[in-house]
Amino acid sequence: MNFTQLAPNTQPSMFKKTKIIATIGPSTNSYDSILELIKAGANGIRMNFSHGTHKEREQQVKWIRKASKEYGKPIAIVQDLQGPKIRLGDFEGVIPVQEGQSLSFKYNADYDRSGHIPTQYDLSTKVKRGQRLLLYDGKVNTIVSSVKDGVVYATVQNDGLLLKRKGINLPDTDFGGDIITDKDREDIAYGSTVNVDYVSLSFIQSATDVRNLRKMLKNLGSKAKVIGKIETSAAIENIEEIVQESDAIMIARGDLAIETMHESVPVMQRRIIALGQTYRKPTIVATHMMASMTESPEPTRAEVSDVSSAVIFGADCVMLSDETASGKYPIEAVKMMKKIIKYTEHHSPQYLAFQTDRVDDSRQSAICHSIIELAQRLDATAIVAETKSGATAFELASRRPSVPIIAVTSDPWVCNQLALCYGTKVFLRPDNKYAASKLTDWLLKNNVLSKGDVIVTSSGKYPGVVGTTDTIKVRVL
Repeated sequence: MNFTQLAPNTQPSMFKKTKIIATIGPSTNSYDSILELIKAGANGIRMNFSHGTHKEREQQVKWIRKASKEYGKPIAIVQDLQGPKIRLGDFEGVIPVQEGQSLSFKYNADYDRSGHIPTQYDLSTKVKRGQRLLLYDGKVNTIVSSVKDGVVYATVQNDGLLLKRKGINLPDTDFGGDIITDKDREDIAYGSTVNVDYVSLSFIQSATDVRNLRKMLKNLGSKAKVIGKIETSAAIENIEEIVQESDAIMIARGDLAIETMHESVPVMQRRIIALGQTYRKPTIVATHMMASMTESPEPTRAEVSDVSSAVIFGADCVMLSDETASGKYPIEAVKMMKKIIKYTEHHSPQYLAFQTDRVDDSRQSAICHSIIELAQRLDATAIVAETKSGATAFELASRRPSVPIIAVTSDPWVCNQLALCYGTKVFLRPDNKYAASKLTDWLLKNNVLSKGDVIVTSSGKYPGVVGTTDTIKVRVL
């Protein structure tokens, strides 16, 4: 077990509260690049399993763990499953389509011979008459007119062009809990062998999908937490149940905008962040946050505002996709995102926290409420919380205290998973009756804390035992 050996180079008041997830890809596929992403401000590394091989992933995981240890910073590895991402198949050239035209689609069809447009998924088993098929990522809208003998017939609603392998969205189609593909199953099994920290489930429609994945992970002996990826209209209809069932939530705004309405996405984003705070679940805002930095060294003003707004609304994490996976300026994108986050957190005149009525009257909830109230009344420098499962830290963070949270755990899984927890700096230390005090002394010795600082600590009578937090102490260094 690699206990934390390196101290932060900044004081708690300057900690970045909103976390950054960076996606690795061709632009960052090396140890040095991953280390630089982490140094620049990344707290989590996303591996997009729509691309790449298991052999490539194995090397990347080794690089991430090595860089995390070298820099002394816990990093959460996020395995993002491809899911039933439905695409057109292969055909030559471009197919022009016109409003009112009838098209036919068939799984793995030969377009030149049959006239049926090929798809990479057998749509005939799922779609029904009257449902929408949105082609080329929403650029061409069609409505299913009939389904017969494995062929889906649809009527075009607007002029456009079709290109091979472009995405298909099915906002009206119920997959009936069948969203984990054979490829996903292979990837999930592989992820359990390299100990990923989070598994992101794509194209969720209901909480049942989350439960199915959780059961698979349990059977594989994986401790990975489940991220519910919100990108379908069905997920929006079932959003509260999905948030409750998931360990974290990703707002995947690209497909979500296609499946619903573009103008509804900002409102949905705010609602999901609010639900995340209500149910103590981290929220991740993703897709096109700084897309222009894929090609440009500077973001647009609108992108800066987008990242800043996510911070003000209380998102736990903001995520970079193509910007760091295939962009020309991956390290600069992370640095810029960190600058926006820190400026917003330290200069925003107001903070929008969604304080809904909490129905949880558990001991943990009451203790966390008391810890925060005491820390804020005393103008404490930090809250130092011992946690075995991470629950105490997630509970504290969901309440968005103004006081920085420092978590200490003996579980390496929990240490990495808490890397995505809002406003929380986490350290890996052995179980000890005085773990919080020893960590505080170490931070004082390394000039992270200062003499005279007020620290509020929480701990339990039985170190290393889940659910035993019962003690609050105030300490003046």
